[in-house]
Amino acid sequence: MSHKYSVIVVGGGIVGTTAACALAQAGIDVALLDARNPEREWPAEPVDIRVSALTRAAQNILQSVGAWESMVQRGVGAYDQMHVWDADSAGVLHFDAADTEFSELGHIVENRVTVAALWDKLETLPSATIICPSRVADLQNNQQSISVLLADGQKIEADVLIAADGRDSALRQMAGIQTTGWEYKQDGLVATISSEKSHQFTAWQRFLPEGPLAFLPLKNGQCSIVWTLSHQTAQDYVALSDEDFLQRLEQASEGVLGKMLTVGPRGAFALRFQYAKHYTAERFVLIGDAAHAMHPLAGQGANAGLLDAAAIAELIIKAEQAGRPVGSHKLLRQYERWRKGDNLAMMSSMDVINKLYTKQNEGFRQLRGTGMSWVNHSAWVKNYFNRYAMGLRDDLPALAQG
Repeated sequence: MSHKYSVIVVGGGIVGTTAACALAQAGIDVALLDARNPEREWPAEPVDIRVSALTRAAQNILQSVGAWESMVQRGVGAYDQMHVWDADSAGVLHFDAADTEFSELGHIVENRVTVAALWDKLETLPSATIICPSRVADLQNNQQSISVLLADGQKIEADVLIAADGRDSALRQMAGIQTTGWEYKQDGLVATISSEKSHQFTAWQRFLPEGPLAFLPLKNGQCSIVWTLSHQTAQDYVALSDEDFLQRLEQASEGVLGKMLTVGPRGAFALRFQYAKHYTAERFVLIGDAAHAMHPLAGQGANAGLLDAAAIAELIIKAEQAGRPVGSHKLLRQYERWRKGDNLAMMSSMDVINKLYTKQNEGFRQLRGTGMSWVNHSAWVKNYFNRYAMGLRDDLPALAQG
């Protein structure tokens, strides 16, 4: 005998749990499945090396599902300026919250903070069920429902299944959805550092020949770094002594934050451009990294996933309230049309920028410098890029509009 839900969400990270919270808040009977319980408490140090730069639209979503207040209590770091410059040209870009109606451009938040706040909220919602630990062994579709067979032999059913199980999604493979993309042959090296000078609540990013180096300001005065490097260089830098690594980092940053003082644990992950050829199958839908993986140079991956979660939740809630089937082909295709174009536009933009800034041709260097200077001195264009980066664009899901 299997239990029947309206919606099953597989994947208890930021994106999946946001979708589950949004649905459960509206009274939708939803089950969240994940292989492990996330940590809810941790010592003040060290900071999690996995952080996200959350936009205003992402903040609106997290406020709407009731997680933001708990996130603030655990610790979020606002930044009100962004300074971008090119190592190989005179190009400079400067964005300032003072040019917007907001007091900040966004927030840098440890991923564990966001996940813990979302799980705390989900556990308070009567129409939500958490099945954890659990691992999906198989999917079965019929005319009435989609069935999930778990590794422990348990079977559950739903009208629709939302897969939010990451870039290497096992559920996507089970559903027979193929992907397109390529490896960047670059790694993202991440760590937490302390510096001589204050970060001034500014996100700093310098474009270097192997890829961009970003300093993301944390609430405790430290910075989280995301350094795009060739695969071999990243592996070499992970293996360096702290002293040697800090010396390389200080040189690469052009001393913008003064002397590099300390570095915590380092990690490197392979970067990939990847998108699912289809976001949906019968009674099945992909969101977040399961649907798309993009270059991290503008920190938009988590934000795009949160927009996915808000969009599919909105469509399911409207269908439920109108008495229409929530797993219909028409509804799921509407979600795909809504989100796929926006995601591909963002992914392609990041891809073009990454390739443009790793070209060492003199013509490209001049083009980059001229382009950055033009944008920096054009108030209208800069404001457009600023608002787009903050997630404030047309056709947002209702939750993202606040």
